[in-house]
Amino acid sequence: MRIGIFGGDTVGRAIDDIVADAAATERDGFASYWLPQIFGLDAMSVLSIVGHAVPRIELGTAVVPTYPRHPAVIAQQALTVQSASGNRFALGIGLSHQIVIEGMYGFSFDKPVRHMREYLSILMPLLHDGNVQFDGDTLHFHGGVSAAGANASPVLIAALGPQMLELTGRMADGTITWMTGRATLADYTVPTLTKAASAAGRPAPRIASSLPMCVTDDPDAARERAATDFQVYGMLPSYRAMLDREGATGPADVAIVGDEATCERAVGGLRDAGVSDFVAATFGSRADRERTRALLRSLV
Repeated sequence: MRIGIFGGDTVGRAIDDIVADAAATERDGFASYWLPQIFGLDAMSVLSIVGHAVPRIELGTAVVPTYPRHPAVIAQQALTVQSASGNRFALGIGLSHQIVIEGMYGFSFDKPVRHMREYLSILMPLLHDGNVQFDGDTLHFHGGVSAAGANASPVLIAALGPQMLELTGRMADGTITWMTGRATLADYTVPTLTKAASAAGRPAPRIASSLPMCVTDDPDAARERAATDFQVYGMLPSYRAMLDREGATGPADVAIVGDEATCERAVGGLRDAGVSDFVAATFGSRADRERTRALLRSLV
């Protein structure tokens, strides 16, 4: 199992600081470095800069919402990051949430599975073949995009529900999850996605799991902090469904928390569940984060 680092929210951060963070992640031997697309810096633009400056580590988005960007636009951006990074980019995309798409952007969130199916019907051919002719119910594109030296990036979908997992298995390269616990990954996410990919004649999907992690001697305090820091994810319906499936009362229950031995067992449990990539979202005090990072380095 490959181990990567979640770079965290970019609000208030300078691009040079993110480049330095990615460079340190590469020096520490980690396989990948991921940025979210929230309301700070544009993740793919930043990763183009990072990819030009930091030579070896894989770079990924976790994740870019689909609704605000036409799939032809996101294909063009992904190929640009590929060109800038020497083909080390993994494109993570997702639906976001109804409260964001309808409440903030004013777009319809109707039939999200149809939306993603049409999105991938344009995105995947553009990445792999350079052009597409497609007319869907809500999305259309006739034309092509290209970037010198760019290969198709792997496309990972933030797939949580069964229909989205099946669609991902049929059409994309894998998934990247958040707030999805080990038991849910083992008993539901991995088998649903793998079965769909096999039925479609596609390769075994990449399964990336991102969870909060804190190595500490005070796990109760760390879980209290996780309950506060990640509270919003327990209220968003898609993540709430995954927490309920896991039998978790909230994000603190799926966070990886404890001493080195406890956290190492938890990371190993993800590997045994079929996870191909663990993306650690470290949290806690500065000392806790440094200790967490040290453990993760030992597991690379």
